Amino acid sequence: MWSGPPVPDDAALAFRDAARHEGLKATAVHHGYLANLASPKAPILARSRTAFLDELGRAEKLGVDHLIFHPGAHMESGLEEGLRVLVESLDAAFRATPGLKVRVLLENSAGQGTSVGSDFASLATVLNRLAEPDRAGVAIDTCHLFASGVEFRSPESYGAMVDRLEAELGVARVHAFHLNDAKADLGSHLDRHENIGRGQIGVDGFRPFVNDARWSTRPGYLETPLADDEYTAYVEDLATLRRLVGPSRDAGKPAGRSSAARRRPTPK
Repeated sequence: MWSGPPVPDDAALAFRDAARHEGLKATAVHHGYLANLASPKAPILARSRTAFLDELGRAEKLGVDHLIFHPGAHMESGLEEGLRVLVESLDAAFRATPGLKVRVLLENSAGQGTSVGSDFASLATVLNRLAEPDRAGVAIDTCHLFASGVEFRSPESYGAMVDRLEAELGVARVHAFHLNDAKADLGSHLDRHENIGRGQIGVDGFRPFVNDARWSTRPGYLETPLADDEYTAYVEDLATLRRLVGPSRDAGKPAGRSSAARRRPTPK
């Protein structure tokens, strides 16, 4: 939907209280999928910017840390033009909302169609051009990363990926992860999520992420499929990821150029 009903004051307070009571270390909301802040079409762009402002206000009222959103698509206007419009959209939103604490996070895309933000360099371009770059960052979706053609399933390829991320974007700009397996093959450009260990990434493909000290304070969120048994699949996926924390059977093998796969975070 383009917009939702207003968040009542008592509901926002109840959410904040529940987050504190449960001891959640981080919270985030995901923007609706219809908005396209890079659109060359004036009516869609105007509606998207209005929706983004609405979501910023709702996220701030709930007291969440991050508003995660898809960077959008240039719709044949060209990548450079799409990035320019996206930066303009974010700058306008920030000017209209001074003092907000919620940080917006661009989610890397799978590279489908004319979508922008499928590579580290383009995400860095957006952040570098913002008038208020500290109000933004990046959320890395593992399914999208894999679908865009980035291999990371071995210690060596994971190390190379993190080295590239540091060189082109900077690890400090990554503030959250969407930990999702992928239904489609490497480089498919298909945004098709799968439960942990049931897709093409596989269980071991997530091991370096949860054992990398650089991500020890970064939240990982699930967007894996749910079945008729409501959240049972999430419980299983979380249990699978938590079992990966710690030394693996390959702990003595080389980890590639980056030391990421050899570092361990504080388990959450």
